[in-house]
Amino acid sequence: MSLHRLTQIVMGVPNVEQTAAYYADFGLTPTDNTTAPQPLQDSHTLSTVDGGQQLRIVHSPRRRLVELGVGAEDPDDLDRVAASLARLEVPVHRTAGSLTAVDPGTEVLVRVELAPRLQPTPAPVPPYNAPGIDARTQERAPGILREGKVRPRKLGHVVLGSTDQEASQRFFQQGLGFKVSDTVKGLAAFMRCSSDHHNVLVQQAPVAFLHHTSWQVDDVDEIGRGATAMLEADPDRHTWGLGRHHIGSNFFWYLKDPAGTFSEYYSDLDCIVDDALWKPGVFEGAKALWAWGPPPPPSFLAPEDLAALMTGAHAPTQ
Repeated sequence: MSLHRLTQIVMGVPNVEQTAAYYADFGLTPTDNTTAPQPLQDSHTLSTVDGGQQLRIVHSPRRRLVELGVGAEDPDDLDRVAASLARLEVPVHRTAGSLTAVDPGTEVLVRVELAPRLQPTPAPVPPYNAPGIDARTQERAPGILREGKVRPRKLGHVVLGSTDQEASQRFFQQGLGFKVSDTVKGLAAFMRCSSDHHNVLVQQAPVAFLHHTSWQVDDVDEIGRGATAMLEADPDRHTWGLGRHHIGSNFFWYLKDPAGTFSEYYSDLDCIVDDALWKPGVFEGAKALWAWGPPPPPSFLAPEDLAALMTGAHAPTQ
C-alpha cells in the first residue's frame, strides 16, 4: 500500500492549555514551540515514541479535528490521489511534497504528505502462563513490576462523525485510496491506510465532529496502567473500559479530555497484510463494538455535548 500511516492530527479545542496538559498526562511528550513561527507558538505539539510529533492542539470555538495527516511513499502516490479526488470533483491543493483536500462530510482538511515509514522498536513479549504452559516460573509477571510512565507508541486511528457518511467513505476510499476493513450497516466504515485494521472510522452523525483519537501502547498491562494513572489524577476522566472490541479485536480503555473528546489506549489490533486474505464483514447493532467488558455508556454512543455542537454552542475560551 502506497499510503502507510497517519502522520499527525491537528485538534481544535476552546481550552488549549487544559487539553494540552491532559495529553501530557496521557503520556504524550510536549514539544517546545517557543522558537517556532508565530502560528505554532500559539499551539501545543506533542509526540509519541515511534511516530514523533503526531498531535498539535490549536484554538477553535468548538472541539473538532482540523487536519488529518496521511503518509505517502513518493510523488507518484500524490499524483494518483490528486487524480482520484479530481474524478470525485473534490478541489485539491498540490505542492511538491503534499496535497490537501477537504472532506465536506467531516469538515476535515486531509493532508497527504511524503513521509518515512515507521520503524518501531519491537515491544518485549511478556511470558504468559496458561493451562499446560508454564512460561514464567519463580517470578512475578513483568506487567505488575513496571514503574515508568506509560508512553503511547503511535497514533493509531481517529473516529469522525460525518453529516454524509457515504460521501465521506467515497472521499477516503475512492479519493485517497483507503481500504474498507469492516462496516456497520448503514452507519459506519472502518478504513485503513496501513496494515492496521483501521486508521479512520467514519460514522453517520447529525454534525461533523471528532469522536475520539486512539493511541497504541505495548500491551493490555500498559492500557491498565495508563488508565489507572489518569483516573488517580481525575476519576471523572473515565468513559469506558477495560474491554475488548469485536471489530478490530483490540483491547481498549476510553477516557475523556477537557474539551469533551474521547481518547483511547489500545493494544493488539487486527493486522491486515494481505488484502486478498481479509474479507470485510458487515455488522449490525452496538454489540458488534465489543466482545467483552462493560457495555458502552450512552455518553459514548451519543456524546453529551452533541446538541451543543449541533447548535454551535461551545465552551468558554481560556
